[in-house]
Amino acid sequence: MKSMFKSTNIFYMLLTAALSFTLISCASDSNANNDDWVSLFNGEDLTGWVIPEGDGGHWQVIDGVIDYDAMSQAEGSKDLWTEGEYEDFTLRIDWRIKETPFINENVRLVLPDGSHKLDENGEDIRMSVPDSDSGIYLRGMPKAQVNIWTWPIGSGEVYGYRMDSSMPDEVRAGVTPNRHADNHIGEWNTFEITVIGDRLTVELNGYTVIEDVQLPGIEERGPIGLQHHGHLVDGEWASSPSLVQFRDIYIREL
Repeated sequence: MKSMFKSTNIFYMLLTAALSFTLISCASDSNANNDDWVSLFNGEDLTGWVIPEGDGGHWQVIDGVIDYDAMSQAEGSKDLWTEGEYEDFTLRIDWRIKETPFINENVRLVLPDGSHKLDENGEDIRMSVPDSDSGIYLRGMPKAQVNIWTWPIGSGEVYGYRMDSSMPDEVRAGVTPNRHADNHIGEWNTFEITVIGDRLTVELNGYTVIEDVQLPGIEERGPIGLQHHGHLVDGEWASSPSLVQFRDIYIREL
């Protein structure tokens, strides 16, 4: 009898040790996953970013956020790019549109398959919408841009692929958001963008708006960019400006 009790105690001791090891391992894995996220913006300056040559201070940090007024004086690209290049990753980034002083009179109604709704004459239906426009460039490719704007279809679409008539129907439909998940103008939004190989998934404010769509021809590796958009004519906006801010930018390489 004494031998049986002794064996039972040894069994429970071993079981307790195993459970403790499992809990410690799980905690370690969780911490490792948290540590995988790397900040791309320090909240103080644009260290780690390539400011357009001749920008004139229009990409800047104000009150802990990246602020842009859409008026870069750079002669070439006016976009802001990371110094680092990335292959497979998940990017988390908060963004908001500050204001919409430009009225875009050429906004289309986008159907679920990525095409535009037509009127009785077979022409695109167009509407007027207060609009600002920016986006997140993936792997150094302006075509692979996750859109930020005020169109009824909502942010998160990949305009360059949706508008490319040479793309397969499933690609054009796949890069079209399945819902409008944007918050109100002036409010913060959160993208979680995952790129694995040539596949893209986009979450906006907790909703998956683009799911595992193929982006044929996307580069294998490249920097991440924040898009400039818009220009002035005689002091007035002649196209939708990138009046945007960004904060809390983190990346996890996969």
